[in-house]
Amino acid sequence: MLKPISTALSPNTEKDDVRLACKLKLRPRFWKKREAVEKLEREFREFLGIRYAFSFNSGRSALMAILDALDIKEGDEVLLQAFTCNAAVNPILKKRARPVFVDVDDTINMDPEDLKRKITPKSRAVMIQHTFGWPARIDKILEITEENNLYLIEDCAHSLGAKYSPPHQNFGVGVKKFCGTFGDATFFSLGRDKIISSVFGGMAVTNDERLAQKIKKFQDGLDFPSNFWVFQQLLHPILTNFLILPAYGLNQYLGRIILGFFHKISLLSKAVYKKEKKGEIPKYFPKKLPDALAILALNQFRKLEKFNEHRREIAEFYEKELKNSRFVLPLSKEDKNRLPVFMRYPILIEGETNDILKEGRKRKIYLDDGWRKSPIVPPDTNLQKMEYKIGDCPKAEKIAKSIINLPTHINISKKRAQKIINFLKIYAR
Repeated sequence: MLKPISTALSPNTEKDDVRLACKLKLRPRFWKKREAVEKLEREFREFLGIRYAFSFNSGRSALMAILDALDIKEGDEVLLQAFTCNAAVNPILKKRARPVFVDVDDTINMDPEDLKRKITPKSRAVMIQHTFGWPARIDKILEITEENNLYLIEDCAHSLGAKYSPPHQNFGVGVKKFCGTFGDATFFSLGRDKIISSVFGGMAVTNDERLAQKIKKFQDGLDFPSNFWVFQQLLHPILTNFLILPAYGLNQYLGRIILGFFHKISLLSKAVYKKEKKGEIPKYFPKKLPDALAILALNQFRKLEKFNEHRREIAEFYEKELKNSRFVLPLSKEDKNRLPVFMRYPILIEGETNDILKEGRKRKIYLDDGWRKSPIVPPDTNLQKMEYKIGDCPKAEKIAKSIINLPTHINISKKRAQKIINFLKIYAR
């Protein structure tokens, strides 16, 4: 097996994506035009059926624009779930606001009951994350935000294309709407391992004209990222597919050495920068989305339905194979109100997961995607800098210690999924 099984490392890229990145790398005069950006924004509006969409160079940049538009100030509280990425926390800290972490339910999404307990007079907004593309309890959370006069931000970094049908007074029962169309404003991520990928990229969307004007003003005030930063991102799918993944396929240590070397000499950027693990925003954010990355995103956007249908099929396969095992399957639930997209398929196991992941690496099965060990990921994030206290969200902390995320992306065939299952069944009894 030349290329290993991997959850991360530009998982969505197909041959046409790599060819496009190669072509764009040789045409720097097109990197910072606006035609592709405007087309991507238009396609997002049309796909979601929403009035306004604004592109940025990352999901955290889009969140920064939303917090600015909502006039979040020093001392304001923004409630968000634990078991999230530090990229969702740092924009709150940047505003000198206070992140208040809410525990999760058995689907690894925000627990509405814990949300109620943690609202205070200083609370200004609630940010719900549809974890791994499984829609959160939007109906209950909407009721809570409306009762308490709070803004609702949807974090759809994992959930482009997911739908939900809430039994809520403002919506017809049985009518599914896209995640991202319920809140006051929503941000999406087009990061390297998201539903669709332009290596870095993000989108802020809203139906509120007043918020849209403020987000647009924020966007207009930004610069483009440097040409070198754009060059780094265009190199990512090329080097990953032609060199890094084949190296991991030969030997895990060789793959890690090559990837680490490219990071060290800044030929490739990391998905999460070192500063972000310490509660800081790197100089790369917020910026406008360059046309070069918008072109990559448009190519992926055209494949969105194919990608999501594939993810659902692979998730169904995992569920069928593992449902009678010792693994707990948090997203294995009959629910006619939800149409999930399964950016990952999480499984939970009692005890330490390190040994399983270590054994997997020996078999060229790389399942450690960084979404584990800590209630705020990556695992080496400084929780004190995130203003998170151990014990704040015990369910999220327990899940973080017991979770393994299985890949569902387009490069995981049924045959490869079966190899993962065959490996896991060693531990499934």
